[in-house]
Amino acid sequence: MGLVDFVLGAGEKLFGKAESDQERSAKIENRVRKMGLSVEMLKIDVKGDTATVQGTVESQAVREKIVLAVGNTNGVAKIDDRMTVKKKEPEAKFYTVVKGDTLSKIAKQYYGDAMKYPTIFEANKPMLTDPDKIYPGQVLRIPPQ
Repeated sequence: MGLVDFVLGAGEKLFGKAESDQERSAKIENRVRKMGLSVEMLKIDVKGDTATVQGTVESQAVREKIVLAVGNTNGVAKIDDRMTVKKKEPEAKFYTVVKGDTLSKIAKQYYGDAMKYPTIFEANKPMLTDPDKIYPGQVLRIPPQ
């Protein structure tokens, strides 16, 4: 995937004001592990507003979820994705939520059917816990049909 852009000021607030890059790296790694996303040899290195992610995952979907979990963190603007995927699959598209968006509206745009919003919701678990709780600046996975 390479370099992926995110909105710097959007996302979960994990960091304090005076934390080192090493402390920030550890907090993000811990967050990914708590989500239960299966990754071997996970290493996240934060330098400024860029996080480099390394490890080996079973599927493209897990890879993308890890990228989103890291990138949807307040203070992270770029992800340098260096993960290896064991099972090659088509990549999902990434969509940045804007004010007024709903999963139904996004599903209509990408799939032509607003009722396919559960596909987007399921593709973004465990980062999403409620289909009605998305926010501007959040980046979502839009899996292929």
